[in-house]
Amino acid sequence: MTSAQATKPFSLRSIAVPAFGPALLFCIGEGAVLPVVALSARDLGASVAVAALIVTLIGLGSWFFNLPASLITLKFGERWSIVGAAAAGALALTAAGLSSVIPNGLWLLAVAMIVVGMAASVFSLARQKYLTEAVPVAFRARALSTLGGVSRIGIFIGPFVGAGVMQFAGISGAYWVGVAAMAAAAVLSVTIPDLPAVGSSGDAHRGPEPTMRGIARSHAGVFLTVGAGILLLSALRASRQVVIPLWADSLGMDATHASLIYGLSGAIDMLVFYPAGKLMDRKGRQWVAIPSTVIMGTALMLIPLTGSFVGLLLAALLIGFGNGISSGLIMTLGADFSPDRGRGQFLGLWRFIADAGATGGPVLLSGVTAAVSLGAGVWATGVLGFAAAVVFAITIPRLRHRRNY
Repeated sequence: MTSAQATKPFSLRSIAVPAFGPALLFCIGEGAVLPVVALSARDLGASVAVAALIVTLIGLGSWFFNLPASLITLKFGERWSIVGAAAAGALALTAAGLSSVIPNGLWLLAVAMIVVGMAASVFSLARQKYLTEAVPVAFRARALSTLGGVSRIGIFIGPFVGAGVMQFAGISGAYWVGVAAMAAAAVLSVTIPDLPAVGSSGDAHRGPEPTMRGIARSHAGVFLTVGAGILLLSALRASRQVVIPLWADSLGMDATHASLIYGLSGAIDMLVFYPAGKLMDRKGRQWVAIPSTVIMGTALMLIPLTGSFVGLLLAALLIGFGNGISSGLIMTLGADFSPDRGRGQFLGLWRFIADAGATGGPVLLSGVTAAVSLGAGVWATGVLGFAAAVVFAITIPRLRHRRNY
């Protein structure tokens, strides 16, 4: 925390537009295109399996680009990394929108989705690093929970905006919404204030910058302990997105009812992020980390016991509540444990672990379902919540705030 932060009262409102506005716009753009990528691929002649793979390329591009993203942020700084990532996302979505009118458009669509994932990786890491350094530690969880909540609101709004434009412009309209939103995010990001140099005496910048390998070694204990909890939490979150529609289908519900349950769960998710962040700031990270994972684990284990619309809805609402209060938790813990020197490298590794969990969770669900049954797969996913709670209970410091090492 800088001396200016220590002497001047801080308010999240003072940084709301430059800090959270670009995130909202970027995620509106991302949310607008997510429902139509598979449909675009099918229109271009892809099989169902290839269409699903192209959608997956967004997540894979983000996952594997987390480490390079930290180096980009280090080289260009947080503000210009955010601007560049949003601009790259807008260009990629422009290419995706044009894929239907050029030869070999399917390949262009696939490359565009990889670039969107890469841009999202740089954008997310840079904005997390910026808020970690711009916000006093006493407000850290509230700031990062708000960032997580704003991102979810954008993803929620995006499909509705895209659907409205598609009424007039066809399926490509969703991509033009994405282009406009991400371009606006890039423009707004130019207004982000530059951060002052870390450290009052310049000690933070004495000597060579830590390497990725050096950070991995010096913080191996954190990555192998708290990082294991982050891996489990990410797997839990990703799996819940698959479980709800799959179980609704197994109960014979149509797409409308399944979407309604999913949407209401997401609405609950978006309502509770700020109170949870405030609780983490005032009481400590465990007060949210443990209850959220226990709630989600319990709700998932209840799903195989449901046999009606109402039962599944109640379980889904409970999942939404548990996930909502954990908004920003992964970013907050990453900020807490990140060092002043090498923070970007640390957060790149942190996000790599989290994205590995997000990829592995649905794989676990699929594997157990194929070997046993869907109910067994859902229960196995629910166990991840209790495992994460145990890890967090043991590894998260009981201090009200965990200052950087």
